[in-house]
Amino acid sequence: MKKFSILLLAFVALLSFNACTQDDDIVFVAQPDPEGIQFSNSLQNTYVLPSGNPDNLAERFVWNEVDFEAPTTISYELQGSASEAFDSYMVIGSTGSNNLGVTIGQMLDLAEEAGLDNDPETEMPNTGTIYFKVRAFAGEGEGNALEEFSEILSVNVELPEAEEEGEAPKMELYLVGDATAAGWDPANNNTPLFRDGENENIYYFQGRFAGGADVEGFKFLQTTEWQPQWGLSNGELTNSDILGEDPNAFPVEDDAYYSLMVNVDEMTYTWEAIDESAADVQTNIGIIGDSTPDGWDADTNMTQSEFNPHIWYIQGIELVDGFAKFRANDAWDINWGSETPVSGQTTSGGPDIPVTAGTYDVWFNTLDGRYTFIPQVEE
Repeated sequence: MKKFSILLLAFVALLSFNACTQDDDIVFVAQPDPEGIQFSNSLQNTYVLPSGNPDNLAERFVWNEVDFEAPTTISYELQGSASEAFDSYMVIGSTGSNNLGVTIGQMLDLAEEAGLDNDPETEMPNTGTIYFKVRAFAGEGEGNALEEFSEILSVNVELPEAEEEGEAPKMELYLVGDATAAGWDPANNNTPLFRDGENENIYYFQGRFAGGADVEGFKFLQTTEWQPQWGLSNGELTNSDILGEDPNAFPVEDDAYYSLMVNVDEMTYTWEAIDESAADVQTNIGIIGDSTPDGWDADTNMTQSEFNPHIWYIQGIELVDGFAKFRANDAWDINWGSETPVSGQTTSGGPDIPVTAGTYDVWFNTLDGRYTFIPQVEE
């Protein structure tokens, strides 16, 4: 009887061991993520791709993480193609994270494969579309590994034509006069007008002008020299080259904020008082981006105008090919951007501003969001 009991206990223990062994042999079968994979970042309407620095970041693509319901490594592969059909493609890179950067050079390779070039002498267009998608896969991604693909993302690109990259600087107009920050000394850091981003003949300025009976007013200059001068003759916009003599100053009746628009092609202007309380006066504005000295890591601080607290500027800043934005207080809570290079009007939280390498005076007006990058020509 005692031997039988021992044998029975041994048999039960063996059964228990087998049961535990079977419990440890659970097999996980990877399943497709029902939510799929998709891009989540906002894109610019058009990416301007200067050829000067191909290693600069053009865009960082971001997507959601997938769940294959199995304890397996999940990798992501960003693919780019010159064709929407994706009949051929290049692998931009692979990562275990949910984002990957694409350089200007990689976009240029896809653009050239799509038949774009920056030579104005050819019939090939300099604008077009390239395409991206992301692949998520389990394990090493070989054999019959489970994988999912995002929808194809269309990206509009522009290759600045070669003659545009080296074109002469546009005409600038600067304020001078006792109604302005510069007074009547044109070398006294006179404030520029802000050129329209679409029409190089139109200029804007919103801000304070001193006024009153003892104030003569203001004119425009094209440099820090007195000629040519822009002003009024019989109430009409003119300049000294046309008039053959110095024009009259624009009069300013009251010390107040005004909106000014000048069209040098049609020789017209508009002038009206505005309420400056519509915009908050910031205590710190900086420029940031991979085109700036500290990249995306830190702002380069700008200087606030004492005469007009909405105007901020920085002179002689060396920039490289890339992108930039303006922001307040060294944080992203308040920032401004635009897809238009050189000059234009930002929007709150707008896209990165394309920048071509050079030395610039940069001006920004928080009252209306207008900006201008004025290239400095070496003498």
